[in-house]
Amino acid sequence: MTTIEAEPQKLRRSLNTPLLILYGLGVTVGAGIYVLIGATAGQAGPYAPIAFLVAAAVVAFTAFSYAELSTRYPVSAGEAAYVEAGFQRNWLTVLVGLSVAASGIISASAVSIGAASYLHPLTGIAEPILTIGVVGLMALIALWGITQSVVVAAVITVIEISGLLFVIYWGFGEADPAGVPFTEMLPDLSGPHWAGIGAASLLAFFAFVGFEDMANVAEEVKDPTQTMPKAIIWTLVLATLIYVATTTAVLFAVPLEKLALSDAPLALVFEDASPRIQQGFGAIAVVATVNGVLIQMIMASRVLYGLADRGHLPAVFARVAPRFQTPVIATLCVAAIIMVLTQTLPIEALAERTSQVVLAVFILVNLALIRLKHRDPPTMNYYRVPVIVPYLGVAASLLLFGTSLL
Repeated sequence: MTTIEAEPQKLRRSLNTPLLILYGLGVTVGAGIYVLIGATAGQAGPYAPIAFLVAAAVVAFTAFSYAELSTRYPVSAGEAAYVEAGFQRNWLTVLVGLSVAASGIISASAVSIGAASYLHPLTGIAEPILTIGVVGLMALIALWGITQSVVVAAVITVIEISGLLFVIYWGFGEADPAGVPFTEMLPDLSGPHWAGIGAASLLAFFAFVGFEDMANVAEEVKDPTQTMPKAIIWTLVLATLIYVATTTAVLFAVPLEKLALSDAPLALVFEDASPRIQQGFGAIAVVATVNGVLIQMIMASRVLYGLADRGHLPAVFARVAPRFQTPVIATLCVAAIIMVLTQTLPIEALAERTSQVVLAVFILVNLALIRLKHRDPPTMNYYRVPVIVPYLGVAASLLLFGTSLL
């Protein structure tokens, strides 16, 4: 009797452009903007919005490189697949993939601790228990299914962005203008203030880290050739507009000295508001941090799945749950590591290195695209960018990476 072997279960292509944009915004416009504005203002002073624009310019070149690569190779573990195709070195492929997964896991760990810190005053439950609860709940949602997970993340993203839009409205329309006048937010074209803007741009870069995670769900996207470039570009444009508007509104409403010293800068906009409004915004901040945990968990598990599916990690990480069509072992592994990190390691020190890891990956991804463009003849079945784009991506990432070492 002939035995017919069942084909390995694969991921389901179910994400359309709106869902992918919301996913991208959810992982990009996350907890970072809720805490970074104060630190950015501390470095750049009244020119903090310019720092976000500089960071967006640095990210933009690499974003276009990702737009091409994600249509050439619409698979999980995107960055690892790109580097593998460009350099054809297994060790480099695994290193890049694990670096991307590690950055997501570290970020999710730090954000989990932040979520627990927001929840503790509301519940009275010990923060370590809250942290485990947050991670466990997000793992269950991630296991539920990619469509369900991204829909949940999309709903949370809408709430999260609504909170930022409310900050913009309140800062410009309701709060007393106790901060910096608009005319003082535009810097001269030369002067020592650009050193502060450059240093602040590295902090602002943290707020843009995440758009590249969209490449790691490309295997679950409908028509990736059309969907991926549009979603990546729209995510970057919308995130930049939101960041600049939010930063400007907060600077306009809050005294600069007070803003630069705050770990919860957006809450300062509502200091004169009613307790109900303050509590409502606090709840949105909790939702924002929880969303970051879910999306980073999805990303990291897909990287492990993608590496295993391509033979770079043990095959067990490529195991997909038949019912939900999600990488069950990879997701549980990621959740377990996050739980351990939140309970044992100084996440703040590790998180400071996340941007350097991401910039190093950006450099390698752009170099991989340069090699592919010079080596492989062009075809018509994927999105293409001019060859100058990845060169500019390498230069911009190297410049910001060098700034991070000063």
